[in-house]
Amino acid sequence: MKFVSIVGARPQFIKLAPVSRALRRRHQEVIVHTGQHYDDRMSSAFFDELEIPEPDYNLEIGSGPHGEQTGRMLAGIEDVLLRERPDAVIVFGDTNSTLAGALAAIKLHIAVAHVEAGLRSFNRTMPEEINRIVADQVSGRLFCPTETARRHLAAEGITEGVEVVGDVMYDVLRQVRPALPGRAERMFKSLGITPGEFVLVTIHRPANTDDPEAMRRIAATLGELGMSVVFPVHPRTRKLTEQYGIAWGGQVRLVDPIGHQDMLALEQAAYRVATDSGGVQKEAFLLGVPCITLREETEWPETVEAGWNVLVGSRPDAILAAFRRPVPPAPARNPFGDGDAAERIARALDVWSPTV
Repeated sequence: MKFVSIVGARPQFIKLAPVSRALRRRHQEVIVHTGQHYDDRMSSAFFDELEIPEPDYNLEIGSGPHGEQTGRMLAGIEDVLLRERPDAVIVFGDTNSTLAGALAAIKLHIAVAHVEAGLRSFNRTMPEEINRIVADQVSGRLFCPTETARRHLAAEGITEGVEVVGDVMYDVLRQVRPALPGRAERMFKSLGITPGEFVLVTIHRPANTDDPEAMRRIAATLGELGMSVVFPVHPRTRKLTEQYGIAWGGQVRLVDPIGHQDMLALEQAAYRVATDSGGVQKEAFLLGVPCITLREETEWPETVEAGWNVLVGSRPDAILAAFRRPVPPAPARNPFGDGDAAERIARALDVWSPTV
């Protein structure tokens, strides 16, 4: 069969990598990059590092308001689908690229498969939540990373075409994990940090970055931790914090975005991880590093239930209390599968007869 895989943002490139490899052993794949993340450090560098084939189409949409960006993606993806006439479209995760890909396909009566289906934060002020819900509603195959995700779909009346396959990001982590200590060792000197004695921070969600007071609270609290902080800064986050005149403490090291394996290496070596990223919450859990989530909700409740993740928003007292918590006991099981999610997805697609 012929599939069109649609991606546009850094987390989607990671998810695409193992799925594309498994898919191409059996089927024809066309990759469409919407250009949602267009900075080289957030885009082409990831394709190189993850050994993903060069996109067949790069729509170069760039940034913009949600409606404008999604609308431009819809038009560009529709043109590609009319030209390629695939049997089905594969979308990943919860970005505007996910939404545009799913809508463009279903309006052309092309079947949709959603990788990472069923996630819910139950906060509809998050654009990602709307994107997930709509993509799931129009998809014919829904590949869930966890049993919790499957239950969310069932509660919404979605049971056909649903399969729990595990998490494709865990596939990638298992493959690269042996190389992480060596990568971390090379970064320690340049960053001036000691393993187990620094905090790794990522912040990019609008609930934080679009709120100057939230960012000031977070910055002030990081300055009270009494240890080094490494903060790979998303380009949009850097631009906004500079506009706000945010003062970062001397122990906070702002660095440019880094590659996926370097990020994993720093996560594994950190004392704690503080983030508003869904993917980083999950990676910290899988690497056995306690996570402090700078949000009031999460689409990965398994990490909270196991005691390895604490939701604190931008509340200084809650952030500091979370950093003082002891390391929890090892989880009884890994809820994210066995590291073979991509292969399971490819096998499921082998026997799929896509219809709308």
